[in-house]
Amino acid sequence: MVLTVDIGNTSLLCGIYDGVELVLQFRKSSTYRGSSDEVGTFLRSAIRENDIPPEKIQAISFCSVVPDRIHSFRNACLKYFQLEPFELGPGVKTGLQIRYRNPLEVGADRIAGALAAVNLFPGKNIIVVDFGTATTLDAINKDKVYYGGAIFPGLETSMESLSIKTAKLPSVEILQRDHVTGRSTSGSIQSGLYFGQLGMVKEITNQMTKELFKSDAPVILATGGFSRLFVPENIFHDVRTDLVLLGLRLAWELNHESKIN
Repeated sequence: MVLTVDIGNTSLLCGIYDGVELVLQFRKSSTYRGSSDEVGTFLRSAIRENDIPPEKIQAISFCSVVPDRIHSFRNACLKYFQLEPFELGPGVKTGLQIRYRNPLEVGADRIAGALAAVNLFPGKNIIVVDFGTATTLDAINKDKVYYGGAIFPGLETSMESLSIKTAKLPSVEILQRDHVTGRSTSGSIQSGLYFGQLGMVKEITNQMTKELFKSDAPVILATGGFSRLFVPENIFHDVRTDLVLLGLRLAWELNHESKIN
């Protein structure tokens, strides 16, 4: 079994693969920087509580957009699983051609998502939309060329910014809206967040398609914590909340001679 972990700005997204099957997915808030012991005991406890013996974990593959959390995570893997984790980062095999001016600047989670996307939709142009702390859009063509993309504040980040920077605007529940015109302050904020995010995604995917793919329309693939919020809008061909985890498993396989069953 392979444990995959995406260390993000607000959460640890974890998954366990038994061969090609994702048998467990779980999440932990990462806003508090935990010690290696806290991370290790959390992982072992979560795995055990889901009826999987931690001793069955044979490999660990991870990526991180938070550099100062890598050291404690690596030590947790060594102490609690006796495994050296594989990090998806610069220099590892992905099969992608990175067209960023400085490839080292691309977030590892974006590369993992792109790698998973080309595996799910081989021979297709693809735009991956990831609804996380930041909302990111990444364009990959049918020849596995990763062009780059766009980044803007995610839903929670936008809401927190409004709450912090204004005197009277409260934090609200983020939810899907049927009507754009809010009839209360909370409703107006919810509409602004939802339809603002939706409008940006629609416009950017439209512009990317014109700029990069022209008549050969891309597959629009969504992932991230808030991706399912926009399913009723029918703007995505598929929604895969495990996209980055799948990319981490594939990256591990690409960089090791034998696969784990």
